[in-house]
Amino acid sequence: MSAPSGVKRFVVWDFKKNDSLISGLVSHGCGRNPWSGVWSKDKPAFSNLDGSHCTALGKYTIDSRAWSAWGIHVKYYLTGLESTNNNALARQIVFHSWEQVAETEVYPNGTPEGWGCPAISNNTMKIVDALLKKQKKHVLLWIYQ
Repeated sequence: MSAPSGVKRFVVWDFKKNDSLISGLVSHGCGRNPWSGVWSKDKPAFSNLDGSHCTALGKYTIDSRAWSAWGIHVKYYLTGLESTNNNALARQIVFHSWEQVAETEVYPNGTPEGWGCPAISNNTMKIVDALLKKQKKHVLLWIYQ
């Protein structure tokens, strides 16, 4: 999250090959700013508090797949594993796609900001969703600065 939101800062990493499988843009929370803007594209605020509309830093497990009102209508529940993100389920912070997230880098512009969920482009989610459906083990999502 230290990289501007207009550059590809979402990466699926293959630890066996020690290489990235895919990368793309990812949104962060708008905080006190209006939803869907790019107010904090270079310096997002982070919080684990309900109602903060901020992204929470830390490690998560990507859990069950469900229907979403956003993007390609797929979301994954997230369980925060640290004190910095352990309210993810209560805050309804999920991993999903969003039409407003571009497929290619938009820097110096930013990616529109939501209410704290990590959201990726629809096409990126189609690829990630296919990868996640194949997994038999827990998958780690790490949001760090």
